[in-house]
Amino acid sequence: MARAVVQKCLNSSVSVDGKLISSIDKGLMVLVAFTHNDNSSDINYLVNKITKLRIFEDEFGVMNKSVIDTSGSILSISQFTLYGNTKRGNRPSYVEALGGDEAIKLYDEFCSKLNNIVPTKKGVFGSDMKVSLINDGPTTIIIDSK
Repeated sequence: MARAVVQKCLNSSVSVDGKLISSIDKGLMVLVAFTHNDNSSDINYLVNKITKLRIFEDEFGVMNKSVIDTSGSILSISQFTLYGNTKRGNRPSYVEALGGDEAIKLYDEFCSKLNNIVPTKKGVFGSDMKVSLINDGPTTIIIDSK
C-alpha cells in the first residue's frame, strides 16, 4: 500500500545542498512512500484522495474545500522513511520500503498524475532534502492506498 502524509500549509519549500529546488504558497505538502507490489491503482487512489480531500475552510470556517477548490498547489516529497518499522529495537528497519529504481518510477507517475489536476512541484528523489513548511491548522492527514 502506498502511503502519504498530507499537510495543509500556508507555504512549503525544499532545498538540496543549500539551493532552493521548489516552493509553493497555500496548498498541500505531501510526503509519499511506496512499498512492494504498489502499482498504478495505488497511485490513482492516492491522487484521487489527496486532490479531493476537503481540509480547507469554506466561507463559514468549515473544512469543506479541497486543494482544487482553493486553487492551491502541491509540493510532493519522496520519503521512504514512512515505511520505517520500529517494532524491534530502536533502529528502524526499511525493508518494507520499495527500492530506489522501482520507487522513482512510481514517484514520477504519482507527481505527473497530481500535476494533471493541481499544479505540483517536487523534491529531488533520493537526495538529502531540507523541507520547510508552515503547517496551517495544524492539519495533517495520513492516507494509505489499501
